[in-house]
Amino acid sequence: MIPKPVLERIDEKRKFLNKKRPLSRSVVQKLKEQLAFEMTFNSNAIEGNQLTLKETYLVIQEGITVKGKPLKDHLEAKNHHEALGFLFELVEKDKKHTVSEKLIRSLQHLVIKEMERGEAGKYRQGDVMITGSKHKPPPAYEIPRLMNELIQWIRKNSKKLHPVELASIAHHKLVFIHPFADGNGRTARLFMNLLLMQRGYPLVVILKNDRKKYYRVLEKADKGSTGDLGKFVAQAVERSMNIYLKALETSTHKKDKWVPLSVLSQSSSFSEKYLNLLVRSGKLEAYKEGRIWLSTQKALDDYLKNRQRKRKK
Repeated sequence: MIPKPVLERIDEKRKFLNKKRPLSRSVVQKLKEQLAFEMTFNSNAIEGNQLTLKETYLVIQEGITVKGKPLKDHLEAKNHHEALGFLFELVEKDKKHTVSEKLIRSLQHLVIKEMERGEAGKYRQGDVMITGSKHKPPPAYEIPRLMNELIQWIRKNSKKLHPVELASIAHHKLVFIHPFADGNGRTARLFMNLLLMQRGYPLVVILKNDRKKYYRVLEKADKGSTGDLGKFVAQAVERSMNIYLKALETSTHKKDKWVPLSVLSQSSSFSEKYLNLLVRSGKLEAYKEGRIWLSTQKALDDYLKNRQRKRKK
């Protein structure tokens, strides 16, 4: 389960964003483009793509070929960006678009179509092993049944679970089934975003720098414990929402300024290490830029007030 205070924070930010709608088209377009390039770079990099963020931008936006980088990496960047475009268009046309196996296969088709044309959009026909993982995906003959069960599970729980919890568990279920010969991780992250974007959340990026933690929480989910994965995804959701809120921010009040935990610790009685622990446990609102966690004085004050209330009970 995702901690209740984390979900409450996310809900408050979503309500605030909804109140601001309709947002400036130019601002929204700029933010969507920023996050789209970020996601394409990070999602591919998690799977071993060697392009940098800047190179990814140049390949997609300028059609440039980066010397010394594999053709496969260039094609992955273009394919993933096209898949994101499909996702944006799908949500804009119909936010309640029915989730289906066909839709998931379409996403995977777009992700790998230039590299593995024979496998694009098709379930794998043989058994596979995942390099570096203890998880052994189910045999190929079980995939149709398991994928049907996944869709039924989503439909059954779409109104029972918080959207972030639903999306994180659905993401895990898809990578656990590992229905395709290639592109499973990228497809699962796109599918997770579809479930979130349908409910009004901005595009969510799993950062390359968090790859080890990402794999670790997925392994815990393999064993039946989805709580850490939920918290991990919730932090990624908050990061994207904070990027949107920062762009819409009009206040320059010191308490609302996002600063590294090392700076925040200087104005409090807590060490940077302890603040980092609060962030990772979901008790302190923060988001990540590169490898650095950022938070605000207001977020720390809110944590202290909440802790004080609990002690009085």
